Amino acid sequence: MTMIRLTMAQAVVRYLGRQHTVQDGERRRSIPAMLGIFGHGNVAGLGQALDELQAEMPYVQGRNEQSLVHVAAAFAKASRRRSALAVTASIGPGATNMITGAALATVNRLPVLLLPGDTYAGRRQGPVLQQLEHPLAGDISVNDCFRPVARFFDRITRPEQLLTALPEAMRVLTSPAEMGSVVLALPQDVQAEAADFPATFFAERDWTIARPGPEEERVAEVARMLAAAERPLIVAGGGVLYSDAAKQLAAVATAFGIPVCETFAGKGAVETEAWWAMGGIGVEGNPGANALAAGADLVLHVGTRLTDFTTASQSIFAAPGVRFASINITDHDARKQGAVAIVADARRGLAALLEAGVRAGVRPRPEWEARARAAMADWLPARAAALAGPTKPAAPDTPMTQGQLIGLLQELARPGDTIVAAAGAPPGDLLKAWDATGGRACHLEFGFSCMGYEIPATLGVRLAQPDGAVIALIGDGTFLMQPTELVTALQEHLAVTVVVAENHGFQVIRRLQLLRNGAGFGNELRERSGRLGEAALDGATLQLDLVALARGLGADATRASTPDEVRAAILATRDRAGPSVIVVETDPDVNLPGSGVWWDVASAEVSDRAAVVASRAAYEDGLSAQRWHG
Repeated sequence: MTMIRLTMAQAVVRYLGRQHTVQDGERRRSIPAMLGIFGHGNVAGLGQALDELQAEMPYVQGRNEQSLVHVAAAFAKASRRRSALAVTASIGPGATNMITGAALATVNRLPVLLLPGDTYAGRRQGPVLQQLEHPLAGDISVNDCFRPVARFFDRITRPEQLLTALPEAMRVLTSPAEMGSVVLALPQDVQAEAADFPATFFAERDWTIARPGPEEERVAEVARMLAAAERPLIVAGGGVLYSDAAKQLAAVATAFGIPVCETFAGKGAVETEAWWAMGGIGVEGNPGANALAAGADLVLHVGTRLTDFTTASQSIFAAPGVRFASINITDHDARKQGAVAIVADARRGLAALLEAGVRAGVRPRPEWEARARAAMADWLPARAAALAGPTKPAAPDTPMTQGQLIGLLQELARPGDTIVAAAGAPPGDLLKAWDATGGRACHLEFGFSCMGYEIPATLGVRLAQPDGAVIALIGDGTFLMQPTELVTALQEHLAVTVVVAENHGFQVIRRLQLLRNGAGFGNELRERSGRLGEAALDGATLQLDLVALARGLGADATRASTPDEVRAAILATRDRAGPSVIVVETDPDVNLPGSGVWWDVASAEVSDRAAVVASRAAYEDGLSAQRWHG
């Protein structure tokens, strides 16, 4: 057997550079690049390997490790989970910075490969810089924090352990049922240690992303349920997008007359306008879709985890005797709500259900279609009014509403463009009001609702999609959290645009606070009106120059105050190579119309404030709407 002598780090880089993913005849690099920041825990190991093997593994320098994991997650999502990026970090804070990103990727079922440095496997040096000394176990390091948020974790204490660890990592990264964060902790000394590896280990290898087919009996059972239902509804999640099942979804909805609602991850599952396209469902869905969901007697959920935002904390599906069926590649998710589960790839499951439904005699229900059309006829004018903004000319210093800003972005969106949002009001407003048909993609991360995801995500989307505009819509609170990857966009010549709705604080949480507590506290960007302990954050609004900040980080930045200025600024970014930032002041007190559903966020049970007492009473009334299905 021919052997090759390499360091552990060199073996990692060489192996990853020769892995390929195959689905539907399309072959691509499994790990096309590695992102990272070097420190003492990885610079002499992985850093040396990446330098020596640049032709095999491109390297992207970042500013913050958490942000780089977000780049990788967004890249995986935009790649329909057919490719992943690797991220390396040093020991200690470099590693723990990645934990939030790891949780986000795992929650959202997105493949990312994380390679944190670890403390020395040999202990004669210890304790080393940034080492956690735990009194209960000598083998614990901060990297053990990854265990509960990773889909696969391993610590490589000998180079030859790569022979089993790397293939297992690739298996998880390419398994649609198991995807999430894969973490290989790499001790600093072992990264530089050499071993003899079989040459065949580094041969090019293809990993097929499977499309498991459905069980015929379960498909037939769900088809019979559809035939018996009077008011069926489909809830489409991210699995529809990841399996490229939009056409099959449309075929089922059209043939059987079934309205379709979308989750955050499933936004864009409906590709064309149709009467059955109801838009977003749940806490941040639109009232038309939610009204229909309340009356459904059969809910078919496809490729979704059914979080509380989708189910309105288990209150939205209110019809007596409502039943559930599902199509999901993950058995755990398929059986939620006690569903009759088709455990399969969404595309194959929907295609099989179409055929079985025809055999079972499933037919459209004209009354249900009329009800769906009426619900949308009520909602669409309200949506149009919210996106159009005030009907009367506003005073010169009156800021735009966020709905009006979204309306302008919608007006300017072209096929191939992607709008990105993750936390605060933007993802909810986009789920409710964005039209993602016609190739105007909407990339929402709301499984982890992670502030700071958005700007890095534009980089990940751009790396996956060279064409079309990539625009993040964020608030100023999020922008201040994690703006530094604008420097990475500048460095890599990545054309991305960040639209900052400057509303002077964490306004969506303030909105919830006002609803539950009757007063705002600690959520606006205000100066303290006196000394700490003697006064609150209730002074003047902080006057920040976000345009200057963005320019300082290398972005082409401007402030836009009118609709025409927003239009001109957005159009100008299309011919720009590199990052752009547009700051638009928006009214913090004008929101899109409500969703019409309840959310389980409890007000204080005991308070001297009348507003809190009233809110608690309303909350307890809402509890009566919660139902336990299955």
